[in-house]
Amino acid sequence: MSLVIARVMLALMVIVAAAPAAPAQDYPNRPVRLVVGFAAGGPTDIPARFIADKLGPMLGQRVVVENKTGAGGMLATREVLAAPRDGYNLLLCTHFESINVSVYRNPQYRLDDLAPISLVSKYYYGITLSNTVPADDLESFIRYAKANPGKISYATIGAGSAQDIFGRQLERLTGTSMTAVPYRGGANVLQDLLTGQVQLYVAPTANVMPLANEKKIKMIVTSSPERLQAARDVPTLREKGIDFVRFGWLGVCAGAGTPEPILQVLGKHLHTIIASAEYRELIEKSGSIPEASTPKELRRILEQTRVEVDGTVKEFGLQRD
Repeated sequence: MSLVIARVMLALMVIVAAAPAAPAQDYPNRPVRLVVGFAAGGPTDIPARFIADKLGPMLGQRVVVENKTGAGGMLATREVLAAPRDGYNLLLCTHFESINVSVYRNPQYRLDDLAPISLVSKYYYGITLSNTVPADDLESFIRYAKANPGKISYATIGAGSAQDIFGRQLERLTGTSMTAVPYRGGANVLQDLLTGQVQLYVAPTANVMPLANEKKIKMIVTSSPERLQAARDVPTLREKGIDFVRFGWLGVCAGAGTPEPILQVLGKHLHTIIASAEYRELIEKSGSIPEASTPKELRRILEQTRVEVDGTVKEFGLQRD
C-alpha cells in the first residue's frame, strides 16, 4: 500500500512541477496586446508601434498596440493588471506609473503589481518658452520672471502631472513665481505656446524639438546630465549652475505573476530590438536615448522615480483622491 501511495505522490509531484512550464513552452499561441496609456502618434505610441512590429515576427504572433488613454495612463495600467497575467497583456510602462502611485491616494494598483521586463528608452525634458517672452536663455528668463512675479504662465497636463511637478521644482530652484495653467493634452499646449497664450512649457524633448528647430519656440535648457546629441546647442541645467537632472522613461511591463520563462523570452527579444540600428535612429532623432535593462534595474527605476516625486508631492500638497 505504501508503495502505491508513494507512486501516486511521485506522479502528482511531476504534474505540479510541469504545470507552470506548459504555458511558457506554448507561448505565444495567439496575438499579444501591448497597451499604451497615451494617444496614437505621440512620443510613447511611436516607439511602442515600432517595438510591436519587430516583436511580432520574433514571437511568431501579431503584437497589437492598443491605446487606452485617460487618467494619466492609469486606465491602461488598470486594464493590463485586471487581465490574465499570462504574457498576452503587456503594458508600455512609463514614469507615470510611479507618479500616479505618489500623487493619488488610491490609484488602484501598487508598483509591485507590475512585473518589469525591460527599459526601452530614456528621455529628458526641455524647458521651452514662447517667442513672446523677451528672453533667449535661462539667465535672462530668470531675471524677467523675477521682475514679473506671476506673469509667466506654465502649462501642465493637469495637477500632479510631470509638467506640474517640474514647474514647481523649477520655481523653487530659480526663486521665481509663476502661474500653472492646466491642459488636457500636449497638442493644445503647443498651439497656445506658439501664440503666447502660455509662456513656458516643460516637455519631453521629442514633443518640442521640431518647433524649436524651426525657431517657432525657444528651448533654453534641458534636464539631461550632458548636452543631448540631437540638441548640441542647448545647454543643461547643470551647465547653468543648477544641479538638477530629471528623466522620463519608457519600458515594457507585465502583471506580477506572469510566468518567468515568458518574461525571459520577451526580455531577450526586446534587448535585440533596442540594440538595432533602426531603433536607435528612431529614438535618438527625437533627443531620447535607447536603453535596455534587466527587470531588476527597471524595478529600481520605478522605485527611484516614486521617491523623487514623493518629496515634491508632499512639499506642494499635490496628493489627490
